[in-house]
Amino acid sequence: MSSYEPLYIDYLIYFNRDRDYFECHEVLEELWLERDRDPLYKGLLQIAVGLYHYRNRNFRGGRMMLQSSLELLESYPDSILGIHLGDLKADVHRIVNELQDHDSEKLEYRDLSILIEDKALVQHIQKRSLELKPNVPQRRSPTRGRIYEEKMKALHQTELHEHDENANHQANN
Repeated sequence: MSSYEPLYIDYLIYFNRDRDYFECHEVLEELWLERDRDPLYKGLLQIAVGLYHYRNRNFRGGRMMLQSSLELLESYPDSILGIHLGDLKADVHRIVNELQDHDSEKLEYRDLSILIEDKALVQHIQKRSLELKPNVPQRRSPTRGRIYEEKMKALHQTELHEHDENANHQANN
């Protein structure tokens, strides 16, 4: 039995393997809410959100989110939840400084990795990685809520309409 939450394991896979920071946010937000808004999970999910903004050249949003994550995570030990949080915080701090002190137009984006320290967690990640398929292409917007559902319904109706037109065209030829 794993002492690690399945959503946390998924977060680590999306973060390290896929660099899918949007999906990281989605899965860890769910866990954060289940865990009564635990600040540790919030800090980790804010790192993903900050990297998502940074990659998409929203430097101000990325810097603000990454800085907020550091404020939440500063009181936690360097080693927690099977990861080396100290290294991650140091990497995030460097990016925050770069985003604040340098010409953003010349900044080159780079991904971060979370160092996994617990061998049992490594095994859980390896096993789950075989099941968890990457999102290709990566999603760029939320998949929850009324607007998303309306878009999906409209897309489905368009696809059905196109399918019917193709079937009618083939029947007439």
